[in-house]
Amino acid sequence: MREFLLGLRLLFGAGRGSRVRFLLMAAGGSLGVCCLALVLTIPQILDAHDGRVAARQPQSASARPAGATLVLQRTDPYGSQAFTRVFVARGIRQGDAVPPGLERLPGPGEVFLSPRAHDLLRDRPAVKGLLPGREEGLIGPAGLAHPDELFAYVGTERGEIADEGRALKGWGYSYAPFPAVEPSTLTYLRFALGSLVLLPLGIFLSVCARLSAASRNRRLASLRLLGLSIRGTQRVNAAETVVAALLGALLGLGEYVVLNQVMTRTGLPSLRWYPDDGALSASTVAVCLIGCPLLAWFVGRMSAREAAARPLAVRRSAAPARPARWGGLLLVTGLGIVAGYCATGFTDHPADSIGLNAVVMPAGILLTGLGLVLTLPLLSYALARRVARRTGSLTLSLAMRRNEVEPGSTMRVVTGLVLLVFSASLAQGVLIQLEQVTRPSAPVRDYALALSTLTDEQRRELAELPGVRGHAVTAESWMDPESDTAQPWASAVVATCGQLARMVKESTGCVDGKVMRLSDPDAGTGQGARPGDPLRFRVREGGKDTTLTLRVPRETIAYDTHDPSGVQGADLLVPPSALPDGARLDGARYVLTSGSDHAEVRRVLDGIAGVVPTAEVEPIGVNVEGLRQIAVLETLLAVGMVMGLVIGTAAFVVSATDRAMERRAQVTAVTLIGARARTLRAVQCVQVVVPLSIGLVLALVAGKLAESAYLITGGGETRWDLAGVPVLALAAAGVVAVSVAGTLPLVGRRVDPELIRRD
Repeated sequence: MREFLLGLRLLFGAGRGSRVRFLLMAAGGSLGVCCLALVLTIPQILDAHDGRVAARQPQSASARPAGATLVLQRTDPYGSQAFTRVFVARGIRQGDAVPPGLERLPGPGEVFLSPRAHDLLRDRPAVKGLLPGREEGLIGPAGLAHPDELFAYVGTERGEIADEGRALKGWGYSYAPFPAVEPSTLTYLRFALGSLVLLPLGIFLSVCARLSAASRNRRLASLRLLGLSIRGTQRVNAAETVVAALLGALLGLGEYVVLNQVMTRTGLPSLRWYPDDGALSASTVAVCLIGCPLLAWFVGRMSAREAAARPLAVRRSAAPARPARWGGLLLVTGLGIVAGYCATGFTDHPADSIGLNAVVMPAGILLTGLGLVLTLPLLSYALARRVARRTGSLTLSLAMRRNEVEPGSTMRVVTGLVLLVFSASLAQGVLIQLEQVTRPSAPVRDYALALSTLTDEQRRELAELPGVRGHAVTAESWMDPESDTAQPWASAVVATCGQLARMVKESTGCVDGKVMRLSDPDAGTGQGARPGDPLRFRVREGGKDTTLTLRVPRETIAYDTHDPSGVQGADLLVPPSALPDGARLDGARYVLTSGSDHAEVRRVLDGIAGVVPTAEVEPIGVNVEGLRQIAVLETLLAVGMVMGLVIGTAAFVVSATDRAMERRAQVTAVTLIGARARTLRAVQCVQVVVPLSIGLVLALVAGKLAESAYLITGGGETRWDLAGVPVLALAAAGVVAVSVAGTLPLVGRRVDPELIRRD
């Protein structure tokens, strides 16, 4: 306790520079703790979503006793969102359970809406067709997964849902039918956020705990020479770092509380939550208030070890010892594991992520990232020593000698930026893996709507939506139910040759204006439809139903469709000119085609909802819940990348500022000897750029190996992401440019000889 109080007295009595350093440590620590709290709260937010969804699930039974309340749940796509409607027919018995968010069950003709559905109904009155009845109130937050959910309880008569409705027993299950993020995918997300945020965060907090290391070491060495024990010296140093970390943790938690309130009002793309969902839990507070000071205590004791063990060497600025080599052992171990998994990609049986591999592969990646950081001082020292002996350039010699004397000082400046590039490479692999798991195999996606629900104007608007590549009409021939003879049957596509070409992979032999037979070797043929057979189609023309008879021609179009496709298995191509003007085929569907990119699919679905809000859309091969999950995951990974960028940039700014303050005396001394400011600026740039370039090259190589190992064990088609190399190279070049710009202000024009006297 005596050493701890001594450390606090030294902190507040060592002048303005010491207090500025303390505030800088606390401010940097608060930013790190705020990011840490956000990462730890994300699973809590997802669990809160799933918990409310599970609590409102109707418990039902197939047996329907007399007078029981009936319930029927429908979930339909509205654009790229799911619109859930729960139809309730109240029974004669009283005391039925009420779902969360409501005070009572809706009666016949009553509708309770979520706030988002309420706004939608106000902005698009056509949605009224989905919600028969009058609006009676809003659903409370307890009954909604998130503030933007489309949800409604619709009261109806028993006869309306008598065929499909089930007897209501209660509300709530222990699990959500569609979790916000699947458990298997959540594992990928945790690993990605751990690599993107937690590893750089640990380094950043360590950097904040070691600010002004050289000046603090001299002060600690003086205490050691005055008779303080080795452990006492370490405790004195740890006292300052612990107090700064504790203050930073408190400030960071306060920053997160404010950030949570702001983000719940503005939201993130595809992810919204209520303030209580993101409230700080006891475990999060404990991790931040206990874990961060413990890390600071450990770093403070380790950083004071040299001053406590060799006080005379510190005071007299003796040549420093060679950096430890055990960090290189971690890097070699991690790269060995990662390279081993990469090597299995060249074999017939690549490694998977099952069993022991699920632990060893992530451990190898984390060891690689940690070893990369700990190896940088050793590599910088070795390179600086070799170059300083052989170079004839004053600028290069000064820069390398400084890196040789203080390899760790420069490394604190560039470590965050190096980890940023390494994490960016790994993030690419995670995004590719998620795309491979959720991406459809076909390069296009089709959407089918009932033609009878569309006007000619709506059809034109749908065909002109952004992202729509093609459109066609599909229909099936009519069979007379009263006929006893065998009737040929086939499906037809009403389109021009150009429209057909945009809907399929390839087609050959098409002639515009002619009815032609379609031949797809991968699909079956119609029921006995052969060349020359008549096919009858029911056509509505001028308000009357007529029959259009077409004969199967001999001319054939060979075509190959995507899987799945809205025109797959069609037997006949009918040009639009073959139909009477204004006629519509009975039971026909209007099919649209777009690309399969998730963002494009969401855009097309939203566009369809804007043109025909109440139409039932069948997204062929599209899982709306899957789209929602992908959007959530992309948002969370984007948040992780932004936090990693913030942490890396903050580490650079804090370290560069601290380094400028700490080296003022040395810069002043060299200036008084006669060195020009331009030369000193060049020295500062070289000091940072050379070790940074080494680190970035290692980060690129190690990051691509880690990414490939991750992709190989994921079992997808993509194993070697060569397309991402130019992007990472440009990112590395940008990092170098930022570091150069950051070093230029470190040498000022004003010379203060008082700094040398104080030193």
